[in-house]
Amino acid sequence: MAARRRRTVGSVTPWRPGALGATVDRAGIAFAVPAPDATAVEVCLFDAPDGAEVARIPLPARDPRGIWHGHVAGLKDGQLYGVRVHGPYEPARGHRHNPHKLLVDPWAREVVGAVALDDATFGFRRGAPGADMTFDERDSAPFVPKAVARKPAKAPPPGPGTPWTETILYEAHVKGLTMLHPDIPPDDRGKVRGVAHPAIIDHLKDLGVTALELLPVFAFSDERHLPPLGLTNYWGYNPYAFLALDPRYGTPDDFRAMVAALHDAGIEVILDVVYNHTAESDEEGQTLSLRGLGNRTFYRTRDGGRRYVNDSGCGNTLRLEDPLCLRLVMDSLRHWVTEMGVDGFRFDLAPTPARHHGPFDPTGPFLAAIAQDPVLSGVKLIAEPWDIGDDGHQTGAFPAPWVEWNDHFRDAVRSFFAGTGSAGDLAGVLAGSSAAFAASGRPPQASVNFVTAHDGFTLRDLVSYDRKHNEANAEGNRDGTGHNLSWNEGVEGDSDDPAIVAGRDARRTGMMTALMAALGVPMILAGDELGHTQRGNNNAYCQDGPLSWIDWGKADRAFLAVVRDLIAWRKATPAVRRTAFFTGAEDPETGRRDVTWLDGAGRPRLSGEDWDRDRDVLGVALGEAPADAPPLLFRAPRRDQ
Repeated sequence: MAARRRRTVGSVTPWRPGALGATVDRAGIAFAVPAPDATAVEVCLFDAPDGAEVARIPLPARDPRGIWHGHVAGLKDGQLYGVRVHGPYEPARGHRHNPHKLLVDPWAREVVGAVALDDATFGFRRGAPGADMTFDERDSAPFVPKAVARKPAKAPPPGPGTPWTETILYEAHVKGLTMLHPDIPPDDRGKVRGVAHPAIIDHLKDLGVTALELLPVFAFSDERHLPPLGLTNYWGYNPYAFLALDPRYGTPDDFRAMVAALHDAGIEVILDVVYNHTAESDEEGQTLSLRGLGNRTFYRTRDGGRRYVNDSGCGNTLRLEDPLCLRLVMDSLRHWVTEMGVDGFRFDLAPTPARHHGPFDPTGPFLAAIAQDPVLSGVKLIAEPWDIGDDGHQTGAFPAPWVEWNDHFRDAVRSFFAGTGSAGDLAGVLAGSSAAFAASGRPPQASVNFVTAHDGFTLRDLVSYDRKHNEANAEGNRDGTGHNLSWNEGVEGDSDDPAIVAGRDARRTGMMTALMAALGVPMILAGDELGHTQRGNNNAYCQDGPLSWIDWGKADRAFLAVVRDLIAWRKATPAVRRTAFFTGAEDPETGRRDVTWLDGAGRPRLSGEDWDRDRDVLGVALGEAPADAPPLLFRAPRRDQ
């Protein structure tokens, strides 16, 4: 493991650690690396992402919190570096330090290069008996990204600050949105520069959405089973650096330019963020960053420390009970707001970071830290309110000002328009799912309503497939949910039967109408308005290709017009953007109820018997709508025809 030291560096002196990671000043760069159980920490310098190590600098001091620090004179902004940590390697006790493994600074503002699935990136000897208990001495530096020391940057101009009542979310993937758009220059496709292109921004404005919610953009790597199958992680839910943009999407400056362009168009930027796990996975995973810095500090462990709590379903779980781990997450969130300009976050598997010593805790460290933070408490906060841990379904349990993805809405709308649901269930979610959200004192906007999302069928596939078709994922079609609440109208996949096509189009329109008519905040999956299909694949996380990329050349222009008109109708209809749940009370001035539910004959549903009748038809008369406005009518398909 001899280092190739060719560069002479300036003086190395202790530094008073404030900010963690690398801090660039006029005299050089200060490094502050949290490694509480380490015996020594070294910063390694590189001149190129794939070049040899040119210097290795022991950090001279450690503070009582376990933060190793030092200032290196003469280094400049843009310096490439990594970290090596010496300390106990005792996996049975949760210690996995290995100085042969170059670590990515988790506080790095920028990284270059990519993670390679090479045996040298594992802290143990793969394939050996009791593999994860062994010790590997190969140098991983050629196979891992390098951090880039950067000065803090100025954020783009602030966004429009759209209130939740006016918000319409559009969930998209940077590459999937841009890769096949003919008007975007080839060099910008698949990157944030492509998202900033007028072709994309004009589409979003014309559609009428107010916020672009991007799938994860943090630096991420592949799950270890994918490269041998010829597959890659496409979605990005496998991060290793929480402050750094993945280099595949461009540079931090590119990202800020994208945010500025979207803000200039009146569109907010929401990031889908993953703070429940990292790409290091379980005890058989790679050593890339946190595992080598302080395994017991950053991860929730079990069995004496050797194995990992896995509430995320991805191999490990971050330990936000520890102040250093919590600080990493908080520093990351503030960085994306104050330096990158984003307007909010959607938290993947949000109960996982909100767990406190096991159970979900709405008053625990994670949610409490965000609530008191003067920066983060004022941005949009969206929870995916479930994980796979014990008591993991927490829809409705997050505190104000959080809003939540509403799976009750998704399931009720899907079931109704598949001919298996009921008018009563549909009415409940059109009314804002008050049973889930009213008790917390939050308004209907606490519910983010969606029919489809990145995870599952597209809208077109929802009306075209009875079964998932995930064979391309090379997992024997075992991955992905089997609970799709879909219906193909008798033909699996595409059909040229005019009656089937008409029926499917009617159901797509019905579901999109329900989405725009419901109390709460609507979210559209990118491509649904264009008729995008993934050919029945409901778990396309590893499909980085035409299956996942939106094919703009095959856009369903007729349905695009339908969606555009529905969004415009929502914006012009205050009754569906109200901030109070329906009560059924009469307005003494107009004599009309705030909402009246109707049966198939247009009669009010006043009793349980009324709801049992015409379960496949629901009419909705909104009291705040003009008196001559016709009621909304939702009709489920008859599956016996």
